[in-house]
Amino acid sequence: MRAGQIFVQDLVDHKILEKVATIKIDLYGSLALTGIGHGTPNATLMGLEGELPETVPTETIISRVEAMHESNTMTLNGTHRIRFNPDKDMTLHYYESLPQHPNGMRFTVFDDSGDMLATNEYFSIGGGFVVNDKTQLAHGENVYYRTGRAESHPAETSTAAEESKGSQKTDDSKQMDERTQQDLVSAALPFRTGSDLIRLCEREGLSIAEVVFLNELHWRSRKDVIDSAYEIWNVMDDSIRRGCLSSSAKLPGRLNVSRRAPRLYQNLMRGFYGPPEQGMLSDSQKPALSDGALPDSAASNGSNTASRPSIFETSLTATQRNELNGVFKKKQRVRRPHLPHLDYLSVYAIAVNEENAAGGRVVTAPTNGAAGVIPAVLKYYLEFLSEDPSRDILEFLFTAAAVGMLYKRGASISAAEMGCQGEVGVACSMSAAAFTAVMGGTPAQVENAAEIGMEHNLGLTCDPVDGLVQIPCIERNALGAVKAVTAAQLALQGDGSHRVSLDQVIETMRQTGQDMMSKYKETSQGGLAVNVPVC
Repeated sequence: MRAGQIFVQDLVDHKILEKVATIKIDLYGSLALTGIGHGTPNATLMGLEGELPETVPTETIISRVEAMHESNTMTLNGTHRIRFNPDKDMTLHYYESLPQHPNGMRFTVFDDSGDMLATNEYFSIGGGFVVNDKTQLAHGENVYYRTGRAESHPAETSTAAEESKGSQKTDDSKQMDERTQQDLVSAALPFRTGSDLIRLCEREGLSIAEVVFLNELHWRSRKDVIDSAYEIWNVMDDSIRRGCLSSSAKLPGRLNVSRRAPRLYQNLMRGFYGPPEQGMLSDSQKPALSDGALPDSAASNGSNTASRPSIFETSLTATQRNELNGVFKKKQRVRRPHLPHLDYLSVYAIAVNEENAAGGRVVTAPTNGAAGVIPAVLKYYLEFLSEDPSRDILEFLFTAAAVGMLYKRGASISAAEMGCQGEVGVACSMSAAAFTAVMGGTPAQVENAAEIGMEHNLGLTCDPVDGLVQIPCIERNALGAVKAVTAAQLALQGDGSHRVSLDQVIETMRQTGQDMMSKYKETSQGGLAVNVPVC
């Protein structure tokens, strides 16, 4: 969506939007192989109509795309209607990738005579970050399009007219070039690696969140930084709420997957300020274990011998049966779990990822496929542990952001490059670090937690069944949240010293991702994607 919006904004800037009669859209590699299941075509079309992820009315997307199929038209930038047949003018190149990145796309527009007006290639490198061929050179420096406008890099769409003129740069482009160079070299407290970050914190007596906050203040006002962080959390929190309270029974797609978050959430909330659960017995009502006989209610709860496992159909003696009866019987499902925090973490993560699977608005944290881990861990902390939510939200998000930067710089947060270790694995690492920070951990303990969170996700493949971000993605986020809290607990029990560093784990993740076969990297050509029947 962001790439499409950037492209049409370039057309506006080059003053050729009104000349466009038709458009061709080409999606390559992973964007094609899992595109339908990931909602990539729909998102791309919305971007070309001028929408952005932050503001698009998500409930209108499906109907608008259906209207394009019916009318064979679309409205570029929301203002200029052109001919467009989605079945012919959008091509998914399943067995071809652009050389720069497996998540590649190309837009090309033509005039009434069929002559090309402009073209450009964009690459989705994870987390909503979009680059093109030129900015790809600075990928490792975190240069990317931060909004719908190319704030950190000049527009690179090439037009036929500009090519004939030698592609003279505008003053605006020169200013953007200057901004790019500033982004590369200027930061209040620069760091490139985890060890850099820890040394910086120790030298300045700062927390990791404080380092990130001061770096943000280098570009924006204190109010803007804080308000932006709260807005991110508000979107996260709203995605949890919508997922937990959804009235939809099924997720879209051929897998016919049922939503689980609403039922799980209702089960967790049952009995809160309500009447006692029916069927719960007092001590005087409970049957004695040594009475040698089944209670009268056994038949109604499935414990009669007719429904017993096969052991009760064998030639047991009467004495043996009496020894078993009253001790081992089919248990009623226990409503209240022994470790309720695990259920809260799980339901929050599942709620977010069911919203993602249904095309709702979520925060890329660091990606949509891993969008449930960070919100779940932060929500759990705020609900059950926090004594100062307003400050804890900032510390949690800024700490998580610092760790995410390290992965993006040192490896990748794209499943098409790294497998799911680059998505849920990174989200787990970010969450573990952030949870440790708000629990009062030192920077060394935070770094240790981040390392543990990734170390035990190394090699995690991306194998979505039918290309849908549902199986195994939704449950994988729940497990990622639980592992993040566990990693934080382990780190908090130590003094921060550990044998394996975060930098070593990030480099290992990068090497593992490079060595991983492409069928296990967001192509739906291996793993569960080929072993689970679609229908």
